[in-house]
Amino acid sequence: MVERFDLVVVGAGAAGLSVAYGAARLGFSVALVERGEMGGECLNSGCVPSKTMLAAARRGFSWAQAQAEIRRAVASIAPADSQARYEALGVTVIRGAARFTGRLALAVGGRNIAGRWVVVAAGSRPIVPEFLAGTRFLTNETVWALADKPKKLVILGGGPMAVEMADAFCSLGSAVTVVAGPRILPREDAELVAPVLAALAGRGVVFEFLRAVAAGPGGGLVLEDGREVAGDVVLVAAGRMVDIADLNPAAAGICWGPEGIRTDRRLRVAGTTKIFAAGDAACPQGVGAQRFTHVAGSHAGVILRQICFRLPGRVATAPPARAVFAAPELAQVGVTLAEAGPGARALVQNFAENDRAICAGDTSGLVKLVIDRRGRIIGAGIVGKGAGEMIGMYVLAVARRLKISALAGLVLPYPTRGEAGKRAAGVFVGEKLFSAGPRLLARLLARLP
Repeated sequence: MVERFDLVVVGAGAAGLSVAYGAARLGFSVALVERGEMGGECLNSGCVPSKTMLAAARRGFSWAQAQAEIRRAVASIAPADSQARYEALGVTVIRGAARFTGRLALAVGGRNIAGRWVVVAAGSRPIVPEFLAGTRFLTNETVWALADKPKKLVILGGGPMAVEMADAFCSLGSAVTVVAGPRILPREDAELVAPVLAALAGRGVVFEFLRAVAAGPGGGLVLEDGREVAGDVVLVAAGRMVDIADLNPAAAGICWGPEGIRTDRRLRVAGTTKIFAAGDAACPQGVGAQRFTHVAGSHAGVILRQICFRLPGRVATAPPARAVFAAPELAQVGVTLAEAGPGARALVQNFAENDRAICAGDTSGLVKLVIDRRGRIIGAGIVGKGAGEMIGMYVLAVARRLKISALAGLVLPYPTRGEAGKRAAGVFVGEKLFSAGPRLLARLLARLP
């Protein structure tokens, strides 16, 4: 017997839950399949634990207290992602590993299900170098359950997770070494990254800008120049990959690789309008993998427009907003100056000239805006306290293709850090306002009675 639904969603992480929620609220029959924990990586081993640990570390908590805080935070948020909540919405939640048996048909344990549409939101897993096989190492899936805080921690990787964990463990009292290859946070503007690295180095974090080639005999790593980086254990934060081999994707005609399931910009799997990929599992043509919880939510919106309303929907090609919650924070949206086209320029305002930062005695960091030749805001970056909160205004500006004059004309509360970007815009607009032409016009108009 085959159970039939309007929509089958594989994966109950951020993307899958959002799709299932929206479709169920709109009256669709939905089956949601999950083999692990409801809430996926973000709730159970990603964003929520990591940000909670950072907060606990900065409050001077012990390792045991930080772990207790993580459990508290996860437990507080979990009901929103729970099986009970989704079943109350009318979703049929099926726990187990799914396997395609046909284009739109799947088997989960002893149940056979089929949907008019299928969304694969199966998530991703940590990349672990082969040279660590057979050794003891940690990933974001296992680090939270450590019995004792490591005295010496080696972090392999140079992305946001590596930087945030370096900050957290350093604050908790571990000696931290980050092995990252040629660059830390390579996707971000180097001018914004520099203050983050300087702050971490000032607190004792050591950075090795060489490639690791082997596991060290004592729990650390061996670098390509032969030196050993000593540590009690290695935390692998070297990126994530998609592995859906267990899903039997060939039976559904799904093409995939480590970067994800290949889709068009409407998130449709090649060759069909009935199967979609979302979240970490998706690798849209011309866009590539974008592994953020907020992007997963936007993927859900793109898919629901098409399934529920038969309206077109596409993922954006512009780089999404992202934040690194170290101290200081770093946040960006859109393109960097290096990525922008001819005629683009950067407008920079340091927090050293921001009255709120001066009052608070924390003037490190800056705001950097990127505008095109027509004066439209096409990118923004912030490094400093509260950068993750402040970036929201620029997310809207980039999405709406606002001109820099719109930002200059904003009336913001005084004194706030948000005024830094407005001041950068005001300086640019002021250059034109107080140039020779407007000055001459003002003098001529002054002669009128």
